Amino acid sequence: MKGRMLVLDEIAGRQAAALLVDGRLEELAIDPKDDVAIPGAIYRGVADRPVKGQGGIFLKLPDGSAFLRQISGVAPGQRLLVQVTGPAEPGKAVPVTTRLLFKSRFAIITPDAPGLNISRQIKDEDRRAELDALAAAGMAGAAGNLGLILRSGCLEAEDGAIAEDIAAMRGLAETVLADISGGPELLVDGPSAHDLAYRDWLEPAPDDGDTEPGSFDRQGVGEMIEALADPRVTLGAGASMLIEPTRALVAVDVNTGPDTSPAAALKANIAAARDLPRQLRLRGLGGQVVVDFAPMPKRERHILDQVLKAAFKTDGEANLAGWTTLGLYELTRKRDRLPLSELLA
Repeated sequence: MKGRMLVLDEIAGRQAAALLVDGRLEELAIDPKDDVAIPGAIYRGVADRPVKGQGGIFLKLPDGSAFLRQISGVAPGQRLLVQVTGPAEPGKAVPVTTRLLFKSRFAIITPDAPGLNISRQIKDEDRRAELDALAAAGMAGAAGNLGLILRSGCLEAEDGAIAEDIAAMRGLAETVLADISGGPELLVDGPSAHDLAYRDWLEPAPDDGDTEPGSFDRQGVGEMIEALADPRVTLGAGASMLIEPTRALVAVDVNTGPDTSPAAALKANIAAARDLPRQLRLRGLGGQVVVDFAPMPKRERHILDQVLKAAFKTDGEANLAGWTTLGLYELTRKRDRLPLSELLA
């Protein structure tokens, strides 16, 4: 099956979405349980107690606590508008930021970051001029601290749809920013799995879609999810990669299988490096990641450095720390979603 396919279904009564590219699972989203703060949700929180050693302060939320990595200018009892940046680790507070983003398919409103900006992926100068005019009209009369970013999907979108997105996000932002009084409260829920898919996965536009009940079974997505529950990832020619999360880090072990030659080791390591970002993303794993690649000469490490850099280029906030003295490879990846094991539990 060639091309991009958007697949929408439900798992255990909760929304689920998948993006297939040439028959391979590239994106997966499953709604968490109702009592979990969804990344992107916006709350009115109340500052509680600072933790100077960690450079932040705890906030009271309606159903728990959050942690804001900021102390300057924040006093206990102060009301703050904050946005969830990722899932809470077990036993820890929800991570939040005061840098809010109001995001739709075509537009992003940026409070306290004024200016009108257009995605750099849009190169056509005539289209950029048209979008400049749309942005200026849509933000006319807005408060001075509101900015706007037009996303890459605006290249082929209808002007009316873009204008509607700008108006909707601007209106939502102005309403939320004015709602600072009162106790802890959820003001804007995070996107559901289906909303997230329509917002972020339609560029480039899918070639096909299956959005009827039972779509996961018809398109084989259920089997792909089952495979993600297995720590072992096959790499071909008998090679494999084991991905095992622990409390402190994610351990990855690459094995060549029966062929232990240097050529087989390099081939297995390259295959593992190319697939690692996708595997971590689909499994919802982040934080510190330590990779034990199959043994190979040090002179060939630069090859893996290049492969890993290219593989993680489009994978959000990843920091490739490099090789340790013991020959392990270390990196960190932002925790941007709940682990798949928790969503399926």
